[in-house]
Amino acid sequence: MIVEVGILELVSSIVGSVLREPWLRVSRLPAGRAQPPSPGRRQSPSYGTPAPRVQPPGRFKALVAGAVLLAGVGTTGAAGQTAAAPLRIVALGDSLVAGYGLPPGDAFPVRLQKALAGGGRTGRPVEIVNAGVSGDTATDGLSRLDWAIGDDVDGVIVELGANDALRGIDPAVTRKALDEVLKRLTARGLPVLLAGMLAPPNLGPAYKAAFDPIFPELAAAHGTLLYPFFLDGVAAERGLNQPDGMHPNGKGVGVIVERILPKVEELIALAAARRDRS
Repeated sequence: MIVEVGILELVSSIVGSVLREPWLRVSRLPAGRAQPPSPGRRQSPSYGTPAPRVQPPGRFKALVAGAVLLAGVGTTGAAGQTAAAPLRIVALGDSLVAGYGLPPGDAFPVRLQKALAGGGRTGRPVEIVNAGVSGDTATDGLSRLDWAIGDDVDGVIVELGANDALRGIDPAVTRKALDEVLKRLTARGLPVLLAGMLAPPNLGPAYKAAFDPIFPELAAAHGTLLYPFFLDGVAAERGLNQPDGMHPNGKGVGVIVERILPKVEELIALAAARRDRS
């Protein structure tokens, strides 16, 4: 006990000296805002990182390293602190996730975050990260997957394929890209919720017959959660969409969040169980 008290006092002294450093200035990115574009045509190497970003000098790194080493001697609280950290769920998608045409506070990830305030059914704090890029196809999503989904992610919502259908892309191409997305994520042991899409009727019955089954079939093949149609209750509803008739307005996003929430809570429960096992 005497040793532990002495260590804690020393750590407190080190941290105090660090906090008095004049260079320590914290800045934050706007909460819930989708980040600019990905490899080749995108500027940022990561998405939606709300944590403080600082560039500490070497002295700070040395002080912190010493504090961490000392804190680990004779204490057992680290595992509990990890478990208490917010579960990080990334929403990987296109404009429907990014919040195209909406105020930042109405984007799907932000509204979902608000709906999960208090931890939802699991009672665990959750952070929803906006990894939506307007215009992305399933192949585009695959191209940025490995760097968009970092090692600190606990679960993923995949919403891709809407632009494939709108552009009439061969469903075989869409299937191949989504199959690879799910293969890579599940290989990492990450729980996944696949949000499905339906092809517009004007593309004809043959296209719909090839496109629509992609999502339930891939979810079954990879053992992921499935929300059959991301725009359920919103598609073709004039009062729930922007003037373009394709992108939901604020009310439409509210309907999407309300309907998908039970599946997201299933995803969070799986993510929490995975975190607890690690």
